[in-house]
Amino acid sequence: MPITPQQFADLQRRVSGKAPKRARPSSGMEALVKPGQEAIPAARLVLGIDPSLRGTGFGLVEPGKPDPHAVTQGTIRCPATWERSRCLARIATVLREMVETHRPDVCAVEGLFFAQNLQTALIMGEARGAALAMVAAAGIPIFEIAPRRVKQAIVGHGAAQKLAVARMVQRMLKLPELPEPDAADALALALVYLQGGGRTALNPLKRV
Repeated sequence: MPITPQQFADLQRRVSGKAPKRARPSSGMEALVKPGQEAIPAARLVLGIDPSLRGTGFGLVEPGKPDPHAVTQGTIRCPATWERSRCLARIATVLREMVETHRPDVCAVEGLFFAQNLQTALIMGEARGAALAMVAAAGIPIFEIAPRRVKQAIVGHGAAQKLAVARMVQRMLKLPELPEPDAADALALALVYLQGGGRTALNPLKRV
């Protein structure tokens, strides 16, 4: 059966060992994601949030070479005399303004913890909900990280005290002063995300 000149040329290349390699289809991802594991998006700017009704910590961190950089950080304080509804509104307002100003790519929030007091758990849940709703409304993906996992990644053991976390965060970000405890926890969350806490871990980060 006759062959075309192109087929003949291809045959010659295969015989000579110079056959062109077929390009593998690209999935658009640099790394393979395991089944059931969501891809952890790379981020230019990460917002960390440590929710609390009276003192919600926040921190914006951007990656850098050789070290990451804290863009801004602080605590959303609400006096004890304020009603809970007023505190929730304050948390939402501050975070909305921050998101509109800085446009973070992703948010890392402290995961839920066990609380013996039901009332405390409900109040913490309200503060967390106000914060997450405002971030989610801006279309920013949110991932939660367990407190113990953050301490393990930053300090080296999961039972570290807040002061130890704050000192290590200060060192990692080269901050001139020790950050407040809640702000330090928020910065630590952002740092753990930037360290790639979900890419290779056995327990990948959970999106909420």
